[in-house]
Amino acid sequence: MIRTLFAASLLTILCAADCLAARTIEGVVRAVYDGDTVLLATRQESRLKVRLYGIDAPETAKPDMPGQPFGAIAKRTLMYKIMGRQVAAEIVDIDQYHRSVAVIRYAGRDINREMVAEGLAWAYRQYLQGAYASEYIGAEERARSKRSGLWRDINPKSPWEFRHALKGQGRKSHGRR
Repeated sequence: MIRTLFAASLLTILCAADCLAARTIEGVVRAVYDGDTVLLATRQESRLKVRLYGIDAPETAKPDMPGQPFGAIAKRTLMYKIMGRQVAAEIVDIDQYHRSVAVIRYAGRDINREMVAEGLAWAYRQYLQGAYASEYIGAEERARSKRSGLWRDINPKSPWEFRHALKGQGRKSHGRR
C-alpha cells in the first residue's frame, strides 16, 4: 500500500514537472538573487523562482558563504538587463530545488547567452544540450579570448569548484543547475 502511494505520488510529481518543462511563461522580473537566478511574477499572480539554463555565474556573498570575484557584478548586470521588465521564460527543466530552469528572453535577446558572452558566467557544460551547447560554449570561448569580465583574472575559479571547496571546509554547499 505504501509503495503504491509512493509510486503514485512520484508519478504525479514527474508529470507535473514534465507539464511545466518545455513551456514558455511570461512574467515581470521582481527580484534578481544572483547572476543566474531570478523571481518572476506571472500573469496568474504567482511567483516563479527561475534558474537560468546552461549557465553558472560566480557566487554572491551570502550570510553563510563568501562570494566570488565578479559575483556582485554579475548580479548587478542581470538586474540592469531585466529587473522590472516583462520577460519570457522558456522552461526546459525543473531542478532539485524545485526551481524552473529556463532560457530568459527579453526583447528577442537570449539573456543567458549574453551573461556568458560578457564574461559574467560560465557555460554550464554539464547540463547544456543541443544548439544551446554550441552557442553558449562558443560565447564563453570568445569572452575568454577577449578577457571579458571574469576572464580578466588569470585563473578564475568556476562556481562549481568554489562550492565544492566550501563543502570540503564544512560549509553549507549550494548545489546548482
